[in-house]
Amino acid sequence: MNILSGVSDFFGLDIGSTALRAVLLRGTGPIKALERYYQMPIDSTITLSDSNMDQQKLAGVIKDFIHKSGISSKNVAVNLPSHRVFTTVVDMDKMPMDELAKAIHYQAESFIPTNPDQSKVDWAVIGDSPKDPKKLEILLTSVPNEFVERRLDLIEAIGLNVIAFEPDSIALARAVVPVDLATPQLILDVGSKATDLVIAMNGAPHLSRAIPVGSEAIIRTAMQNLSIDQAQAEQFIFKFGLGKDKVEGQIYSAIIGTIDNLMSEIEKSIKFFQSRYPNTKLERIIVTGGASSMPELPLHIANRFGISVEIGNAWRNVSFPSSKQNELLAVSNHFAVAVGLAERAA
Repeated sequence: MNILSGVSDFFGLDIGSTALRAVLLRGTGPIKALERYYQMPIDSTITLSDSNMDQQKLAGVIKDFIHKSGISSKNVAVNLPSHRVFTTVVDMDKMPMDELAKAIHYQAESFIPTNPDQSKVDWAVIGDSPKDPKKLEILLTSVPNEFVERRLDLIEAIGLNVIAFEPDSIALARAVVPVDLATPQLILDVGSKATDLVIAMNGAPHLSRAIPVGSEAIIRTAMQNLSIDQAQAEQFIFKFGLGKDKVEGQIYSAIIGTIDNLMSEIEKSIKFFQSRYPNTKLERIIVTGGASSMPELPLHIANRFGISVEIGNAWRNVSFPSSKQNELLAVSNHFAVAVGLAERAA
């Protein structure tokens, strides 16, 4: 969803549910140099609220955040959180692009859950349909006008120019998947409130959804089942994770039900993808997000689905001094969306 075009000096801003993150890159081509990155926690009651008062608070926090980051560019690419965006893949008859645009406009109501007249609808041709070679496969996204316009007003009110809004799923795929890789990769971004699931190939998401299970749900389950406070639950989960041999398996037993709920939703998505692309096999699962550092979670996922799992590296297409490597890898699992936004072609 481009607003301006041809802007080369911009940074990526990820307004997450529990943190703000910004990344500024320099250079052209597939590998860009890291100039600045910054993150700051934020109260989720502000980021998830639509009230005018909370929106004003959010604007003030973002303005302070940008000042502290040391980023001087006024141009910014901003994320659209997955729970606000509807994404689907549809098949359309092959026709000239101008006719295709009109056809999508007329049929949009049958594809998206919201009123097309009250939504920003964007689309891109992925390629030939796997179901019918006479049809095209179209990636279709929609987001309510009200949300986009409110966010645009908020960002402009603090003196920034929004060059683009982009769904988390597209930014995620750009950051952690090698460019134009033809074999499908499943990305799991396990955040605080939810898990973003994206299956990408040939540089485009072919399936995208937000699963309402994140680290907060896992922590809450541990608190309830072990009768411990939040601080203890966080400490135990991120120290022992899914280790069955740790603390007599108490942590594992306490949280495995919630983990299995997440695994069941992932399984549904994999089955749906494979029903649409029966001749295509998932090559790997890339895990990122705060909960990706939970011990033995990647191994549990690999064993559950029989697919190789790797930890996502948000900086895979970014150059930086070797002295920064440990520092950057330590925060990589939090920065995929911000990096993906900064890597986009404006």
